[in-house]
Amino acid sequence: MKKIKNNLIWCMVFGLAWSGCDSNLDEVTFSDLSAQTYTYTDAYSAMGIAYANMRNLFSHQTWYTLQETSSDGLVMPANASGWDDGGMYKRIHLHTWNSENPQMNNMWQTFYSGVINSNRVIEQLETDVIPVPEGTSKQALISEMKVVRAFFYWLICDNFGNAPLVTSTSTELPAISPRKDIYDFVVQEINEAIPHLSENNDRLMYARFNKWAAKALLANVYLNAEVYSGQPRWEECITQCNDIINSGKYSLASDFKDIFKADNENSAEIIFAVPFDQNLGKGFFIEMFSWHGALKDKVSMQTTPWGSGSAQGIPQFIDTYDSDDKRLADTWLIGPQFAADGVTPLLGSYDKNGQPLNFVNRLPDGLFTSETEGYRMNKFEVQTGALNDLSNDFPFFRYAQVLLMKAECLLRTNDGQQSAQLVTDVRKRNFSDPAKAAVTAAELMANSKYKYGYVENYVIVDPGNQDVVPYGGMLDQLGYEFPWEAHRRRDNIRFGVFTTKSWLSHKPNGDYRILFPIPQQALNSNPNLEQNSGY
Repeated sequence: MKKIKNNLIWCMVFGLAWSGCDSNLDEVTFSDLSAQTYTYTDAYSAMGIAYANMRNLFSHQTWYTLQETSSDGLVMPANASGWDDGGMYKRIHLHTWNSENPQMNNMWQTFYSGVINSNRVIEQLETDVIPVPEGTSKQALISEMKVVRAFFYWLICDNFGNAPLVTSTSTELPAISPRKDIYDFVVQEINEAIPHLSENNDRLMYARFNKWAAKALLANVYLNAEVYSGQPRWEECITQCNDIINSGKYSLASDFKDIFKADNENSAEIIFAVPFDQNLGKGFFIEMFSWHGALKDKVSMQTTPWGSGSAQGIPQFIDTYDSDDKRLADTWLIGPQFAADGVTPLLGSYDKNGQPLNFVNRLPDGLFTSETEGYRMNKFEVQTGALNDLSNDFPFFRYAQVLLMKAECLLRTNDGQQSAQLVTDVRKRNFSDPAKAAVTAAELMANSKYKYGYVENYVIVDPGNQDVVPYGGMLDQLGYEFPWEAHRRRDNIRFGVFTTKSWLSHKPNGDYRILFPIPQQALNSNPNLEQNSGY
């Protein structure tokens, strides 16, 4: 499998060589590069261009951290080692971001680079400029690329709402399309493509959109359909989940940690991954912005994480875990830290200089913390001898998510018994006592365990909105399964929490915050664009 993964990475490296040249917004988003600029030796190398854009989603200043740190699960406060960076991170926590936050432009660039490169490859497949290899068909490859494009448009719809809907390589500056139109386009494109996609989840299709990965994407779109279009699509989501389940192609990993190992491309749970490699496919370096620099010696890293790290769990969220849930320790780096020998204590370097490094679940607020406060990332394996970039493939869609999407939709359509069984099935691997793993429909429908409220000096001083969160128990279950996987913002919005509740230093700051602003650079480059309401 490693050889197959590296072959795919090489195709993506080829793609990044082109997409990396287009760093200017005018060039990337509405490019006037000619088809002759691109030379392809085979279809898979050409398609790698669009897939390669996905690796640009995962830094500390773009889509990935925006999904987590704008939510009630994670925060990136400043500390004695730095991490203020002009306030770019705290504005995300406070919901005071604007169109000039660099994260907005980075995210926009990545999304539309994916769209533009997909459009180009689709056109060149349609016109036979790109040769089609034996064993597949032109229609299958075009359908796959349309799903890749739909993937990027889903992210555009989810994060920006109203945005340009570009489906050709035309150089004309496009106008804004309504969010619902983009949603409708994504749904139609995926549905039309699915019959022509491969049903295999073999080595050739690894980290590509086969039929089941496309259905997982479509299920996610349907799950959030009420947010995107005003009309719920719970039954449609269930149908897609059932198709994946009934295929028999995927299963839950027996060990939760196996899904996130450095060699996780063999996981039977992963339906669609974004592949990374520390040498050939860089871009996943989550430990660099979460881990304290002293943790270099924990696994004999060949590089040093930045300062004392920043990205960490919000204590109000951490407090909702059952202490017997193995996902607590499997997700969060907790307590005293030791060198690779397991004996030598690691020490602080800043406000706790020379003192044992001991991560505690306490934050005075979300703005400035001690170097030892806050649980850090322990979900993705940082392999012994790791470089700056990790080799863990990112599990964008996995089987547990399919089961929990179905469970949520069943709960919302009054089938609580089956919903509770699905949630219990996912929980079983994380509890030694099967009785502790079991949940009931009543528990899933109850209010969240999260103690929402505004915090000063470690204490909730303003509870803010204390309305019951409908299906709050289900929201809690999603929280335990998916930290660090970029789900929480969507979940917060869908469950009505994102713009209504207070947590840590965050207070509600307007319903329009469910969308991010179109970046100022994009507005400056295209007079046909219109800013989202409220910005």
